[in-house]
Amino acid sequence: MSRVAVVGAGVIGIGWAKLFAAGGWTVALADPRPDLDQIIDTELHGLAVKAYTDAGQAAEGAAYVQEAGPERIEFKHKLFAELAEATDDDVVLASSSSSLLPTQIAEAIPAAGRILIGHPFTPVELMPLIEVVPGARTTSTATDRAMQVYRDLGKTPIRLKREIPGFVGNRLQKVFNDQAMYLVQQGVIEAKDLDDLVTASLGLRWATVGPFEGMNLGGGPGGIAHLLDNVGSQMTFEIGAPDPAGIPAVIEQVEAAYGTGEQPYQRREQVRDDKTRKILKVLGEHS
Repeated sequence: MSRVAVVGAGVIGIGWAKLFAAGGWTVALADPRPDLDQIIDTELHGLAVKAYTDAGQAAEGAAYVQEAGPERIEFKHKLFAELAEATDDDVVLASSSSSLLPTQIAEAIPAAGRILIGHPFTPVELMPLIEVVPGARTTSTATDRAMQVYRDLGKTPIRLKREIPGFVGNRLQKVFNDQAMYLVQQGVIEAKDLDDLVTASLGLRWATVGPFEGMNLGGGPGGIAHLLDNVGSQMTFEIGAPDPAGIPAVIEQVEAAYGTGEQPYQRREQVRDDKTRKILKVLGEHS
């Protein structure tokens, strides 16, 4: 049985631990948080997960390392140097970072060839996508290894051709979320209604086809060229940007709709995860 070191026991790290353990790996979960044993008992009960307070010790003997620590470059420089020292020369060191570039993380680290991004979407154990982003010095061997590990876990790894801030998923998400904020700030729609609009249209469509295939189908037999020449040619309106000063008012709407605190969070999380499982089951049946 292969051993993976998961570094960081936040939401992302716990999700990785669940995923790897379900895939038959033994998991060394490293985090200095004092409640780590309690987290494993409640969130990872019955799984092959062992707690470590030291990342280097957790990484010793690991066949793969998945880091999910704080988004601070100085922290990651120190951590990845430690992880490189503790692992064999063929062990991939993958970061879950959603914003830091792999070349930045690997700066001044001799093991840069083994460092890359393996960026998931939450909840990690359910969402299929893993963005695999090699850095300037990442070897093709390391990238291929990461792709295979994620495939074996049942995921859909997508290899980016080059690194770019925010990668692809978060860049698309940022543009969409900024426009959602703008429309609510402008009084065009309520926050809850915007959510309902998306789940009843774009969200449902994009669960079955991506934007390019959607445009190609939207043009009928003439495809994307026909769509862009007709409906697309009329979409000349300006896209506004959200006002940072108006964000508290949007937050107020969202919190009024969904609540805050442990109980509302757990309830909404359960609803989201149940729906996601049902959608994935149907999509798998019709793939």
